[in-house]
Amino acid sequence: MTEATVVLPKETMRALTELTGEARTDVALTLMMRDYARQKLAEIDAALRQYEEKYRMSFEAYKQIWETEDWEEHYAYQTEWDYLEWESLVTRRNRLMESFAWLP
Repeated sequence: MTEATVVLPKETMRALTELTGEARTDVALTLMMRDYARQKLAEIDAALRQYEEKYRMSFEAYKQIWETEDWEEHYAYQTEWDYLEWESLVTRRNRLMESFAWLP
């Protein structure tokens, strides 16, 4: 594991300690990152559910249809926007899960 020295303002250190109840900065930062990752995952999962409900399928199923079938609606602005947004949410979720896995 690579280590780095980080200088934080005293106010930030105090806030970390108050928010986490942990006086050790490295542990407090890890707790904050875990909490942030959980919060972002919950937000992303909620957005993904909205698309799954709207299209009544998973992104993987929708992507398969998108890539193999030629629907007129694929050329509609909103449909294309939904596809790109949905894809970015899936990608963001995967990256967060990878980052979450290496947090101690």
